Amino acid sequence: MKKDQLILGIETSCDETAVAIIKNGQEIAANVVASQIESHKRFGGVVPEIASRHHVEQITIVLEEALKQANVTMAEIDAIAVTEGPGLVGALLIGVNAAKALAFAHQKPLVPVHHIAGHIYANRLVTELQFPLLALVVSGGHTELVYIKEHGHFEVIGETRDDAAGEAYDKVARVLNMPYPGGPHIDRLAHEGSPTIDLPRAWLEEGSYDFSFSGLKSAVINTVHNAEQRGETIAPENLAASFQASVIDVLVKKTMDAVAEYRVKQVVVAGGVAANKGLRSALEEAFSGSEIDLVIPPLSLCTDNAAMIAAAGSVMFEKGIRAGMSLNANPGLDIQIFNHDDLS
Repeated sequence: MKKDQLILGIETSCDETAVAIIKNGQEIAANVVASQIESHKRFGGVVPEIASRHHVEQITIVLEEALKQANVTMAEIDAIAVTEGPGLVGALLIGVNAAKALAFAHQKPLVPVHHIAGHIYANRLVTELQFPLLALVVSGGHTELVYIKEHGHFEVIGETRDDAAGEAYDKVARVLNMPYPGGPHIDRLAHEGSPTIDLPRAWLEEGSYDFSFSGLKSAVINTVHNAEQRGETIAPENLAASFQASVIDVLVKKTMDAVAEYRVKQVVVAGGVAANKGLRSALEEAFSGSEIDLVIPPLSLCTDNAAMIAAAGSVMFEKGIRAGMSLNANPGLDIQIFNHDDLS
């Protein structure tokens, strides 16, 4: 009987210390995440130095818990996958060095993984991927449309030119005096209001799949400031609903246009903002009755986790991708440079 493949994944790119073990590329044996939100909340965002210190404190604890949950030993692990980048350099270094130490001590292959590839492959933990596919990546630091013709080949056809969607959510949340992270708070408030305020949609040049949310963020700030100057009160739920409607309109429209042009079989959604109820609902409505398969991961796989890194690592491992002990954190790693289509 063929032995199950076990990939151990490590993710420390930002403010979650995570270790997971994935069986045969698609089954979660363990997925442990230590969040740092409470530590960063008072600062209104992630403080890199604090994040790195927390990773140092948590990485061994999280590793031991993952092995315990999966009921396996390091001897049974086939390979160690780790986020190489992008992310905060100090945070990435903790995960990379932990992975290198484990690989060296236990003589296991080391597999480098791109953080966004991980978010995309989180969907493989839901269902098998169908190629060619389109990934809508929406997170705090990234808003991208990625065309994927086969495993390990990524082509960015659209990306943010300024603020990512998640970044805009956090900034608007601060305007409305909401805590960090702002996305979930805006999403909840938006469902209590109506999009009665006229806010811009940045469509950019005709045929462009790029995104821009900086102007929208500024429009929200100006709307609040102008109302205060006039002594008027804006219903925060209506402002949240109007802001969210603008973001979702652009995300859904550009995704649908790309689907039509690239003739994909499947659309997968990835990143922390994929947890947004408004976006999930709008995409489901847009694809209802469509022959295109829409895949949105469960909330637990939208935010940063190591299961997604192990899932992507499983594919890279099978394609023969390996890293040596010289592997380093790469905070600006480009997903297209990361392509491994020549090793299929």
